[in-house]
Amino acid sequence: MTIITETTNVKKQAMAAQKAAKTLTLLSTEQKNEALHIIADTLIENSQYILDANAKDLERGKEKGFDAAFMDRLALTEDRIKDFANGLRDVSDLEDPTKNIVSDWTLENGLQVQKVTVPLGVIGMIYEARPNVTVDATGLALKSGNAIVLKGGSNAITSNKAIVDVMHSALEKTDIPKDAVQFINTTAREATQELFTMKEHIDVLIPRGGGALINAVVNNATVPVLETGVGNCHIYIDKEADIEKALNILINAKTDRPAVCNAAETVIIHEDWFNKHKDTFLTKMEEFNITLHGDDTLVKAVPSAKKAEEEDWANEYLSLDLAVRVVGSLEEAADHIDQYGTKHSEAIITENAETARMFMLLVDAAALYHNASTRFTDGGALGFGAEIGISTQKLHARGPMGLPALTTVKYLMHGTGQVR
Repeated sequence: MTIITETTNVKKQAMAAQKAAKTLTLLSTEQKNEALHIIADTLIENSQYILDANAKDLERGKEKGFDAAFMDRLALTEDRIKDFANGLRDVSDLEDPTKNIVSDWTLENGLQVQKVTVPLGVIGMIYEARPNVTVDATGLALKSGNAIVLKGGSNAITSNKAIVDVMHSALEKTDIPKDAVQFINTTAREATQELFTMKEHIDVLIPRGGGALINAVVNNATVPVLETGVGNCHIYIDKEADIEKALNILINAKTDRPAVCNAAETVIIHEDWFNKHKDTFLTKMEEFNITLHGDDTLVKAVPSAKKAEEEDWANEYLSLDLAVRVVGSLEEAADHIDQYGTKHSEAIITENAETARMFMLLVDAAALYHNASTRFTDGGALGFGAEIGISTQKLHARGPMGLPALTTVKYLMHGTGQVR
């Protein structure tokens, strides 16, 4: 009986969100912006309530023996709460992506046609132990005129429930109905599976997390999916790379936040550069406690390095582990990325503009960098405000998904009695 009740509640929540979405389409940009500011203020005012809830999730995480990367994604602090509250304010400053006329024209018979941007409707957000996603996704959904149904991971359920409680209390002071933000407060797998098949109430599902979660949604959902991808990101150091530039970028991409999807997981090095600079490269790796998993060339030069197995080339470590491959050409580097990459973010370090141009033509990814860190693949860093995820697919949206990715279009026709 419990399972039936839980899945039935999910359907009721989806239906309530669908009804609230109708109200959202009628609101002005000013009304939505005011609501985001009220939510931000209320989150900060209730920081301790949220932190107390988060402490319970962290304690359970310790008991279960979760690794440091997982615990970092799960943990909240006062500064992190301020950051995602400020993210809401940043989103309020962005241009409203809805009700914009993309194009308009008049047919020979006098029929006026307008193509305008409109919300997707109801977004189903399925994610793991990242409480910040609860706020980021809600802010982007509401600003773009969408209702949202949130299904966070079981390991962060107490934190997420507290955050949504606070947001609901804030929404009661706004013109946005609190039903526009739904939180599925159950760990039952059946509830998630129910969400997968609610095409009549959910317009799109967005999974955000590890490969297992994303594949489960993509392979089982009948609701359209905006697929976010695992980040097996590469940095290719070309034979004409500046050594200081190359090492600074690699260290930033690997160590700034190793547990995020835009961190570098593999470095591919041209053999000429490696032979010339390997001692400096290895010293820098040791300085930052980076564990190397290398091919035969690297292991021969560095006996302390681990021999890379096949899974190392495809691994999203989310740690201070780094796979290293030494190659003889740009084409070999591009082939390696094509075989093992996840089409997320890839970078080349070179002083040769033509080599960089060829790399960007050959490599298929949502984000490509020349002489810059992959860590910039982020909605905030690229000026979108908070992001709802990084899309690695090619339909509808690709790369960091900000406000425009959460809209679609309508064609509005105005006539004077025309018939066909």
